[in-house]
Amino acid sequence: MSLAFDYRGRDGAGKLVKGRLDAASEGAVVQRLRGMGVSPIAITEAKPGTGLQTEIKIPGFEKGVGLKDLAIMSRQASTMLSSGLSLLRALTILADQTDNKKLQDILGKVRDDVERGVSFSDAVAKYPVDFPPIMINMIRAGETGGFLDQAMDSIATNFEKEHKLRSTIKSAMTYPVVVLVMSLLAVVIMLVFIVPIFQDMFASLGGQLPLPTMMLVWLSHAMVYVGPVLAVLLIVGWVWWRSNKNTDRVRGLVDPLKLRMPVFGQLARKIVMARFSRNLSNMIGAGVPILEALQIAGKVSNNIVVERALHRVSEAVRKGESIAAPLERETVFPAMVAQMIAVGEDAGSMELMLERIAVFYDNEVEASTEALTSLIEPLLIGFLGVVVGGMIVALYLPIFQISSLVK
Repeated sequence: MSLAFDYRGRDGAGKLVKGRLDAASEGAVVQRLRGMGVSPIAITEAKPGTGLQTEIKIPGFEKGVGLKDLAIMSRQASTMLSSGLSLLRALTILADQTDNKKLQDILGKVRDDVERGVSFSDAVAKYPVDFPPIMINMIRAGETGGFLDQAMDSIATNFEKEHKLRSTIKSAMTYPVVVLVMSLLAVVIMLVFIVPIFQDMFASLGGQLPLPTMMLVWLSHAMVYVGPVLAVLLIVGWVWWRSNKNTDRVRGLVDPLKLRMPVFGQLARKIVMARFSRNLSNMIGAGVPILEALQIAGKVSNNIVVERALHRVSEAVRKGESIAAPLERETVFPAMVAQMIAVGEDAGSMELMLERIAVFYDNEVEASTEALTSLIEPLLIGFLGVVVGGMIVALYLPIFQISSLVK
């Protein structure tokens, strides 16, 4: 069981330093401080926080480990390892200085495992939810081949590009999603609060309401009962989706639809191709065996159609075929990808060719998201104008009859 210890000491330059470490005993803290180049002055067991200082953790809502956190950690690890620092000392520094609390705890446990003689890759593999398969396998390849610093650099580059790709997509879709949500909220507010006011006013004047206004009144009455049911169904659906979205059964239904959707399907295909080619390029460059690299590239492609296709390609390669031949038989992969990989195999430059494919599709994704955003904005504005404007017209139609009703 690890305990928290507060320490004060002096570094190699004589500067006073202080901090907190998790260790099994005070002696273990002394050993780790000496490994960090710090001479301990005082070590005391930290008291757990109480009252307002107690850290509150709500299951399912704590901050996870994101791609950006992993990219920063991998880049720092690569820099320290290439500078000559030992792996144990690098892990100690990383665990102390990372801002992500969950990653800090995990790195502390990984460091303790490495200190006990467990390999770095095996220690990281204990946390498959937080460390993707590509990272675990590239670390294992780097350990085996003696180029762990280069492997960590490749991991950092890969995660940085993946994070940039996701950020580009999110930033492009933020405005359309916000406009859509605001328009739906405006519709619900008008149906629940505004329409009943107009209905009471029209009822006091008497007369027959126009058909559009009657339909709007009916929707308003229905919303009072249907609204809560829809809200409950949305919450239940969201909880169910979070629990089941990664199951093969759900992915087998949803992932093919992602690739066949009009407009969005082409964008999804380009994203998958960029992710596949970049990950495969980095793993080949890191020395991961090609069969294993194909399997991992399928798993991290985030689409079960591509994952199953790459599994078939891997089986064909295991039987002695080239990569390009079975890849060309899979319709999910564009002909250009298979042909460029064939050229890379013939020239012995698979890694470089895959990197070029990744760059090409990165640029395609960026251009497609910009074009899609330009297309979605006027469509959403038109949708908002038709829905909200139609409701306003339906509300004001009876007003034209008020003068005759008053007489």
